[in-house]
Amino acid sequence: MTATPPEAAPQGLQTADGRPLKAALAESQARAKRRAFYLVAPLLAFILLTFVLPIGQLLSRSVSDPRFIEHVDRSSGEVTPIMTGLRAWFDDNPAGTEPDEAAYAALAADLVLLADLRGQGDVGTRINYEAPGTRSLFTKTARRAEDLQAPFREAILDVDEDWADPMLWQAMRDASSRFTANFYLAALDLAKDETGKIVNVPQERQVYVMLFERTAILSVLITFLTLVLGFPVAHLLATLPLRYSNLLMILVLLPFWTSLLVRTTSWMVLLQSQGVINSTLVWLGVIGEDGRIQMIYNQLGTVIAMTHILLPFMVLPLYSVMRPIKPAYVRAARSLGATSWTAFRRIYLPQTVPGIGAGALLVFILAVGYYITPALVGGADGQLISNLIAFHMQNSLNWSLAAALASLLLAGVLILYWLYDRLVGIDNLKLG
Repeated sequence: MTATPPEAAPQGLQTADGRPLKAALAESQARAKRRAFYLVAPLLAFILLTFVLPIGQLLSRSVSDPRFIEHVDRSSGEVTPIMTGLRAWFDDNPAGTEPDEAAYAALAADLVLLADLRGQGDVGTRINYEAPGTRSLFTKTARRAEDLQAPFREAILDVDEDWADPMLWQAMRDASSRFTANFYLAALDLAKDETGKIVNVPQERQVYVMLFERTAILSVLITFLTLVLGFPVAHLLATLPLRYSNLLMILVLLPFWTSLLVRTTSWMVLLQSQGVINSTLVWLGVIGEDGRIQMIYNQLGTVIAMTHILLPFMVLPLYSVMRPIKPAYVRAARSLGATSWTAFRRIYLPQTVPGIGAGALLVFILAVGYYITPALVGGADGQLISNLIAFHMQNSLNWSLAAALASLLLAGVLILYWLYDRLVGIDNLKLG
């Protein structure tokens, strides 16, 4: 037997132009992946610009507010380091050290620079977040900074004795660092004392944890109510003939065609003391004229209005899961001796779990972030954490604290999402 010459050895499968088939397939797949990437690139860029980037900026603002150490010129955008002397003193002395003459001398020199840059307002606002009432302290002292003479401690205390407050110095120490966890501490009703130890804020100032708890409790209640009300509606839509279910589906979708503000103000008309519901109950004799029920500007009004507004978000996932369930399953169970309740509990209900989980997850996430409805019908007792976030963004302008509160809310939602994935499985999520 003679050996096959090397030039005659088989080369494997080839394309018509003589290229190896494996290499041609790999090139074709790579070309298809590039084409798919080009198609989704606009959507990816949109998500990055409108979702990922804002969240990243939000997280950065929650741990950083450099106005105490940097002054930004509003006209030119030039950044100038400030409070450098005081920052150097903080670096050389541990927390809890009583400020000496060197500390007050550094403060006096820094105030002179602040007055030249007209940055005492921004610095005072930054410290005011952690030591309320200090903005005017900075502006007043900066105006007289050039007249301060040694000994600087007595000179500054002559301007205002509040400069001796240990809490003020601890707040300036924390603000002298570019990154701080103080905004997260404030979001959890915590603070640092004059020695830097983390303690609870006074009882009369503890509001954020209470609002987080109220938001979670009301959101769970609203989710439960939408499930109780939406389950029979979805079941009816799934079991009716298609021509009737489509007609009823229009009624479910009708609220989406109406402005959220209009729906909320409609509930204000219905729920107020002289509103439609109370007047009807008085006319029917159920309650007296002096016994009108307060259903607005409290938690009851928030729950009623938000349950109505979020109900479609529970019905639609349930309907999408119930529609494919064959009625023959329940009939077979009943023919084998199961009662109606047993057939529902052991046959029908387990098949609707993905829809229940999806609807509950969707309604809860929407409820914890709702703002307009609690603001209009909730009053002081029905406000949620989102309303306080909006307050800090629009009124107090403490964006860092608002970012910290929003970040904690986002973390809670992500934990909920993780729990759903562990208990139900994200692959079983059915939204439509």
